[in-house]
Amino acid sequence: MSLGFFNGPTFCLFWLTKYAVDSVQLSAPEVVTGAYGASVTVPCQYDLQFKEYTKYWCKGPLYELCSIVVATPNRQHSDKSSIIDDKDAGVFTVTMTSLKESDQEMYWCVIARPGRNVHTGVRLRVSHTVITTTDTPLLILEQYEISWWATPRWIFFILMLCGLASTHLAVWRITATRKTQLQQQFQHKSSNSYD
Repeated sequence: MSLGFFNGPTFCLFWLTKYAVDSVQLSAPEVVTGAYGASVTVPCQYDLQFKEYTKYWCKGPLYELCSIVVATPNRQHSDKSSIIDDKDAGVFTVTMTSLKESDQEMYWCVIARPGRNVHTGVRLRVSHTVITTTDTPLLILEQYEISWWATPRWIFFILMLCGLASTHLAVWRITATRKTQLQQQFQHKSSNSYD
């Protein structure tokens, strides 16, 4: 019995490739921390093929249910947030001001495109620690916790799942083949005993 496209290794390789391509098209820090009452800036780096598309920043635990906070084109502002798209550099930057605890949530950098949007999640944490430094570049660098392990971790996880699925499929096929052979042998012996 052939499962066609959903054959374990083929399907897993397709899914793994899709995830890797999406993560290259748009990237942002996984976690950003800002001080209570202060502001935070989040860079969303994208592939230049998307420079003419609308970008937006939305809030919600799941991307599919998030609410748009601010969107391009130009410099769009909401009451506490703004977005700037540098098309030459391939980065849109979101700034949130006057942070409070209710701002602590999951946010999404999104590129709106026909078919399926490209998105990546950013968790905003609001700290009550007082930041006394005036060195803005150093402060911005401290705010971003970019994990190099994030993508390889998911790739290894997916490969393990693919291996498990492939093993299960192989065992199922072997068991089904043995059952079929036993049934055929039983039918052959039954037909010979009547002769």
